[in-house]
Amino acid sequence: MFAVLKTGGKQYKVQPGDMLRVERIAASAGDTVQFNEVLMLGGDNPQVGAPMIEDAGVQAEVVDQIKGEKVIHFVKRRRKHSSKRTKGHRQKLTLVKITDILASGAGKSGVAAAIGTGSVSAAAVAAITGKSVDAAPAKKAKPAKAAKPAKDAAPEAKAEKPAKAKKAAKSDGDDLSEISGVGPVIVGKLHAEGVTTFAQIAAWTDADVEAIEEKLSFKGRVGREDWIAQAKELAKG
Repeated sequence: MFAVLKTGGKQYKVQPGDMLRVERIAASAGDTVQFNEVLMLGGDNPQVGAPMIEDAGVQAEVVDQIKGEKVIHFVKRRRKHSSKRTKGHRQKLTLVKITDILASGAGKSGVAAAIGTGSVSAAAVAAITGKSVDAAPAKKAKPAKAAKPAKDAAPEAKAEKPAKAKKAAKSDGDDLSEISGVGPVIVGKLHAEGVTTFAQIAAWTDADVEAIEEKLSFKGRVGREDWIAQAKELAKG
């Protein structure tokens, strides 16, 4: 007997004893979970759902929480100030072993439903588990603002607002945003660390790069985007 189940937006054909990697579900190793979205049952009495088979389920034992193979994403832009970026991703998965296929009685089995770790709506949880979830409490209404007093017929002359102090012009700093990959947010972080000129970045050592990446969570960005090489060129004027 086999079944076609749906989980994590994907469909799988399984039978007892199969090892299966599915999108991460909220369970620990050794737990038993039940997939309640069964599209088809095969065997002596095949059934096809419309779209799901009512009260059918597939039970499985959680073997381990794992990660998929690493996927590398590389982007390079050919511009005056060229930039390149490399990203890696490993999908979070759950390794399960199929233990039983239930053609009926899944709702009374007492086994916890397999639910993904992503955000799930209250309606979806109720549909899968059969248990209602209380809605979030309504926000308290803000009290009405008091009415402003009526203006006098002859209002007093408004006091002149003090002139805003003009921002002091930067006399010893460079525009760090000229470095490809450095935006306003990163410029602010660099200024907070006392880095304001191309010469400072051009003089960074490996230890300086490691320290600045750890403080500002750049994760190898300085090397990937060649900030030091760009800063040396820009420092020449």
